[in-house]
Amino acid sequence: MTSSAHTAHRPVLVVDFGAQYAQLIARRVREAGVYSELVPHTITAEEVRAKQPLGIVLSGGPSSVYADGAPQFDDTIFELGIPTLGICYGFQVMARALGGVVGNTGDREYGATDASVLGGGGAILGDQPETQNVWMSHGDAVQQAPEGFEVLAKTAVTPVAAFGSAEKRMYGVQWHPEVKHSDHGQKLLENFLHHVAGIANDWNAGNVIAEQIARIREQVGSARVISALSGGVDSAVSTALVHRAIGDQLTAVFVDHGLLRKGEREQVEKDYVESTGVRLITVEAADTFLGHLEGVTDPEQKRKIIGREFIRAFEQVQRDLVSEAAASGEKVKFLVQGTLYPDVVESGGGSGTANIKSHHNVGGLPDDLDFELIEPLRTLFKDEVRAIGRELGIPEAIVGRQPFPGPGLGIRIVGEVTRDRLETLREADAIARAELTAAGLDAEIWQCPVVLLADVRSVGVQGDGRTYGHPIVLRPVSSEDAMTADWTRVPYEVLARISNAITNQVPEVNRVVLDVTSKPPGTIEWE
Repeated sequence: MTSSAHTAHRPVLVVDFGAQYAQLIARRVREAGVYSELVPHTITAEEVRAKQPLGIVLSGGPSSVYADGAPQFDDTIFELGIPTLGICYGFQVMARALGGVVGNTGDREYGATDASVLGGGGAILGDQPETQNVWMSHGDAVQQAPEGFEVLAKTAVTPVAAFGSAEKRMYGVQWHPEVKHSDHGQKLLENFLHHVAGIANDWNAGNVIAEQIARIREQVGSARVISALSGGVDSAVSTALVHRAIGDQLTAVFVDHGLLRKGEREQVEKDYVESTGVRLITVEAADTFLGHLEGVTDPEQKRKIIGREFIRAFEQVQRDLVSEAAASGEKVKFLVQGTLYPDVVESGGGSGTANIKSHHNVGGLPDDLDFELIEPLRTLFKDEVRAIGRELGIPEAIVGRQPFPGPGLGIRIVGEVTRDRLETLREADAIARAELTAAGLDAEIWQCPVVLLADVRSVGVQGDGRTYGHPIVLRPVSSEDAMTADWTRVPYEVLARISNAITNQVPEVNRVVLDVTSKPPGTIEWE
């Protein structure tokens, strides 16, 4: 199977040394109008050369560069003449490889730190204040810059907090410019990208649309295409983008798998079709999905079953459309999916990437897939997808809605998925969403999974009688790209209204709890 995920833009490669913020660096580069790709630290010089990058950013990481088992890097990459910026661990990797000295001085810096710019600051710091607040997180330090490199910044305990070589177009900083706690971090990154590497800021929604339309038309030709439309932001935007490219060659397919939230189907069949004019086929598949999920409790197995049955439903539509397509000599062979970059990263996409969980549209796909994939959003983060959706004219009610996972409520029930449990969760979810909207919190909350702990019961008192009901978990989170997240501090009075409404209106639930875990260590969804 193939994908239309590539871009005409030559990338800036963000080399991941196991950093908490590697994905954030990639996003910050894109915010500067430059296309970025995450690659593992095991990438070779030959692999880098093949990608023809315009720049390289080396991420931070938790290790010591001189420790046994520390992430290694092909030092010959530094000989390719590619503009390079090292951050934290990447700064130390660069220093050590180029002849500098890195060691543990016994002085550590964590959190907000004052840095002093030296010698004019060079190309990356020259237009910034001489003293600025930066975000540090290190125990080791560069004790001596490589020969030919100028020291550009220091702190009270770190004499070499930044260095650079205009001749080599190589720079590094000990702090984390990608986090908002570094006052001038984004400016530093933009200086490197635009002034040092000379990259234009032409990565934007309009260019992405034009590039993808051209690639989709080239890939598809005159063939017929099916799009997996769930009603979520990702599938809505990918469907609209392909529809813009090939018009009536596209048929959108909405699978009612029985795992939807309240009102989900009506929104897709009415609001989306009216706004885009796309042809829509709805497949009734609840009995099939729930039949295959019967007795299944393992979350990875659930995701794979749901992913497989999605494909089987699309294959049936493919067969149904064969006679229609045959009349015009066109073949139905392409499937559009709303796969995003975080989906690929979390599903183990790319060498060296851990499989956190199999997204149904990536790691959950069956091996005998009978479609070629069109995934026009595969290189994008969620905020970029929303920008493209707005550019395409999709209603804000759809573009701005909270993310909803393709496997639906099936992965928000911890335990076996049954019709009764789905109905319980569906009602609780509708109450929580309505209360958060009424409180004006939709813009503050990235996503609020409502989870049913189906295999857990607790004693309660309702109507002066003993109950033995299920707990509902509220999981409101704030995030920029779903790669990292923090729990949202929802006002207590709003939480109280949600809890009271659910326990009063959903008989099977007698307890509502709040998940206050960040990501990492937890994921946004429970399964």
